[in-house]
Amino acid sequence: MGEKLFDLMSKMYGEFRDFKKDMTDFKKDMTDFKNDMIDFKKEVNKRFDAIDLRFDASDKRVDNLSNQFIRFENEIKQDISALYDGYKLTYEKLTVVEQKVDDISAKVEKQDVEIKVIKRAL
Repeated sequence: MGEKLFDLMSKMYGEFRDFKKDMTDFKKDMTDFKNDMIDFKKEVNKRFDAIDLRFDASDKRVDNLSNQFIRFENEIKQDISALYDGYKLTYEKLTVVEQKVDDISAKVEKQDVEIKVIKRAL
């Protein structure tokens, strides 16, 4: 019985040694996995930081375009106002010129009548 017990203990020792080796390998694999996950997390964070920078740059460009659009809109409003004022002044001047032409036409017609009367009298 002593020999069977010794064989059993030897076999158990061998299995525990193999189990310990397996656990050591498993622990190493888990440590490697943990390190891989840490590296992966760093890479993901790095990429997100890059994306954040790109979004920030895009936001700045959109803000810049928005400011340019507002400035352009204000300039257009001023130009439209100036054009309207110019149109209004031109219309007023045209009205004055039309009135003067009408007055001159009336005078010419009156003078034509007077010339005809004078010619008949001669």
